[in-house]
Amino acid sequence: MNPEANNTMNSASCRETEARGETFYPGPSRSHLAAFPPKERWDDWTELDSQAWPRRKERHYSLVPTTCFNCESACGLLAYIDKVTGEVQKFEGNPEHPGSRGRNCAKGPATLNQIHDPDRILYPLKRAGKRGQGKWEQTTWDAALDEIASRIRKAIVEDRRNEIMYHVGRPGEDGFTERILAAWGVDGHNSHTNICSSGSREGYQLWMGLDRPSPDHANAKVILLISAHLESGHYFNPHAQRVIDGKANGAKLIVFDTRLSHTATHADYWVAPYPGSEGAMLLAIANYLIQNDLYNREFVKRWWNWEEFLAVEPIARDAGETPAVPGEGDFEHFENALKRIYKDYTFEFAAQESGVDAKTIEEIAKLVATAGTRFSSHNWRSVSSGVSGGWAVARALFMLNALLGAVATEGGVFPNAWNKFVPKPIYTPAHPQMWNETQWPREYPLSMNEMSFLLPHFLKDGRGRLEVYFTRVYNPVWTNPDGFSWIEMLTDPDLVGCYVALTPTWNETSYFADYVLPMGHGSERHDIHSYETHDAQWLGFRQPVKKADRQREGETVNDTRQINPGEVWEENEFWMELTWRIDPDGRLGIRQYVESKKNPGSRLSVDEYYEWIFDNSVPGLPQKAAAEGLTPLEFMRRYGAVEVKQKVGQVYEEAVSPEELEDIREDASGRVFSRAAKPASPNVVPVPSPDGDADGRRFAGVRTGNEIKRGFPTPSGRLEFYSRTLADWGWPEFAIPGYIKSHVHPDSLEPGQTILISTFRLPVQIHTRSANAKWLDEIAHTNPLWIHTSHAAKLGVRTGDLLRVETEIGYYVVRAWVTEGIRPGIVACSHHMGRWKLSEQDGQRQLMATVKLNHAGTEWGLKREKGAGPYKSSDPDTLRIWWSDVGIHQNMTFPVHPDPISGMHCWHQAVRIKRAEAGDNTGDVFVDTQKSREVYRKWLGMTRPADRFSPDGTRRPYWMLRPLKPAREFYKLPENESVAVK
Repeated sequence: MNPEANNTMNSASCRETEARGETFYPGPSRSHLAAFPPKERWDDWTELDSQAWPRRKERHYSLVPTTCFNCESACGLLAYIDKVTGEVQKFEGNPEHPGSRGRNCAKGPATLNQIHDPDRILYPLKRAGKRGQGKWEQTTWDAALDEIASRIRKAIVEDRRNEIMYHVGRPGEDGFTERILAAWGVDGHNSHTNICSSGSREGYQLWMGLDRPSPDHANAKVILLISAHLESGHYFNPHAQRVIDGKANGAKLIVFDTRLSHTATHADYWVAPYPGSEGAMLLAIANYLIQNDLYNREFVKRWWNWEEFLAVEPIARDAGETPAVPGEGDFEHFENALKRIYKDYTFEFAAQESGVDAKTIEEIAKLVATAGTRFSSHNWRSVSSGVSGGWAVARALFMLNALLGAVATEGGVFPNAWNKFVPKPIYTPAHPQMWNETQWPREYPLSMNEMSFLLPHFLKDGRGRLEVYFTRVYNPVWTNPDGFSWIEMLTDPDLVGCYVALTPTWNETSYFADYVLPMGHGSERHDIHSYETHDAQWLGFRQPVKKADRQREGETVNDTRQINPGEVWEENEFWMELTWRIDPDGRLGIRQYVESKKNPGSRLSVDEYYEWIFDNSVPGLPQKAAAEGLTPLEFMRRYGAVEVKQKVGQVYEEAVSPEELEDIREDASGRVFSRAAKPASPNVVPVPSPDGDADGRRFAGVRTGNEIKRGFPTPSGRLEFYSRTLADWGWPEFAIPGYIKSHVHPDSLEPGQTILISTFRLPVQIHTRSANAKWLDEIAHTNPLWIHTSHAAKLGVRTGDLLRVETEIGYYVVRAWVTEGIRPGIVACSHHMGRWKLSEQDGQRQLMATVKLNHAGTEWGLKREKGAGPYKSSDPDTLRIWWSDVGIHQNMTFPVHPDPISGMHCWHQAVRIKRAEAGDNTGDVFVDTQKSREVYRKWLGMTRPADRFSPDGTRRPYWMLRPLKPAREFYKLPENESVAVK
């Protein structure tokens, strides 16, 4: 059928549906079939039972919205709840969700597998033997809460708050648990950011103050992606949709990816550069724009901090010139300096570094030049998380946007906070009156964010201990590099007093816990979230769908344990109850932050918590709800999301209102400071806080021409081509965007070494939460080593042969996959596989091998005893498992490589690839943790610590983003104190 006929039928179907007073949701293909049930029939939707065919058997469903928790995108889902059984039958997309627009990747519907997982943890468990011994006993929630609360209370009373730590992977919510920690007065928030995205965050924050890009792909003319954003980049499905929308509208797609990813197959230009050389290519493109005057001259003049650069940087002047006077800098002089600085970044130089043909790079540069302000770009993990100095790649990429003026424009790139909405909560505790050195060490004053993956080394150094350690949506033994060092830490009671694993499923780290507490999956819990998927602001609402369904029927559900399987709880209720028990009489000043406003003296309920937010903090929501005869909470329970604002636009060009300008002072660079208080806003999205003036005025904006504009949240109020932060904090050589040769640059490799890329991910797996998602497991369950045909031929290797991959601290054994879909001489192995359980433990048997750990001194080995296989359970499909190989746990063999500026773990490894030796078997891992310590100390020696390089005696630049940002006085370095290291 031709498209015109499709559209005609689509229009007819739309008219028929709307004539009934119902909402018509067209499918993305514009076919004549509606893609989703009309929202007016979500209370009683009828479908035929496919399993009853050929009989016509109707099934009636309640359709309840929630959001997916299988990646950070939080796409909308609709749970189809059988009105007879009360059970969830399936999950499909929610067409009312502004970010995902009703579409989902494979991970969303697979939520059904997770909630029906036959191996999931259903009851609170307490360790009955030694950590890691595999002996557990069922306990009660009351007993667990009382002991954990008692430990935390004692640590707080004894002023040992540094010994309380909460370690989270993907939070899936906007600030709830941070506020719980703030209520405790604890600077104990630890994240996975430094093994994920710190490199990119650093590069973006140095330019625009905010640490994440929000590209408007759908309206772009040219899209440049570094790595596989269509299938596995941020924000996954929502961004993938909009990349394809852009291509459908005529945009050209450029992809830098060493592998032939799914994204690369859609590209107009796909190049496979040498890993770490991407910055050279980007700067060559920038140089082309600069030398040929193809940049947006007015934008650069108006919004770059070029005057600051001219005033202080010798590199900006020819020999013999004197510094420019601030405020009198000549823009033409800056343009000449720009041409002089970047003239050596030629296409030939980029080709030499990257291995990509110079002519191809030139063609890409010419294409980028045609984009104007409709140039969208994105880099998140990939090279910026792979190599030392990776943050400079993100910085070089955004330089193209800054040159073109494609910043917060239609088709350009926005600072992320402008496309997010985080509603003000019912309580906002003050941030902790302390600084936690084990998470924010002085060696890494510019890190983004906590130096979480160094924790075992810091504790072994004698920098501290932990009384209570929580992990949530996190599995550091498996996810982090150097996993055996984590096992050594967790099995040492002198280092960790009590470890609490909050998890719906067994994982490698939970085997070493004291308590394993079962938490709900995405459809069994509450959260709110907002992500930068496009130029808009929206708020999503994750909810326990069975609870919402029961409430629709008029039932009262006060606790999610009433409707979840077993005694599975949700974290909102858990954290509030734990907080209440830490301070039962209120004497510590903690309980007040989880106390009901409606019923003082009783604990805040989840319903009251979200009711207050939706009533008071989401503009337009009360009106939208009232129009449908609903309360704001009822509206969110019915639709699962709300759009707050469309077309946010160029916030930096907004004029500062006269009410915000009181007793102002303007400095020589045009920064304007005011004594007027910052206007209250219901949107509490975190933004940087540039310093005020010496007299206590706050930074209000920047003068451009005759107007005072909002500007950017940077120290200068402008886009920072020149970073005074880097210059002042010990890194003047990197004060402007440049190219940094990485730790895996050819100049740094030893003979016989190659690069292993371990950062690419499979689009159907979910870090550590999907090992029992059977649909996903059948699609992808192993991670062979990608090796080019020419490389394999030199080794005499064919697909399926065993290889030994040798790292600095050990080796692993893996099967080869010989392919032409990777750059010759480079190897790659996905990081989603290699799940394992100990022989005496339960686990996610569909994707976990059973292993034995061998330990002698500092040497560790992991040997596979058996792979996956069919087994009998409550799900008959587990008897149909046909795969046995579940891949290799490679991360254990990687030492820590913290970038000295961003703090990012540099994942790419310099390795030797050999044929397997006698006795080697697939899945074998060997590591010497003494060598891990040596590598840690080597990289620690690359840092420039705050106590030696801080320009003002503080631990970290105050303006930079930081979770649980302490009061300013706690930024000051203690006098006569140095880090105690064993």
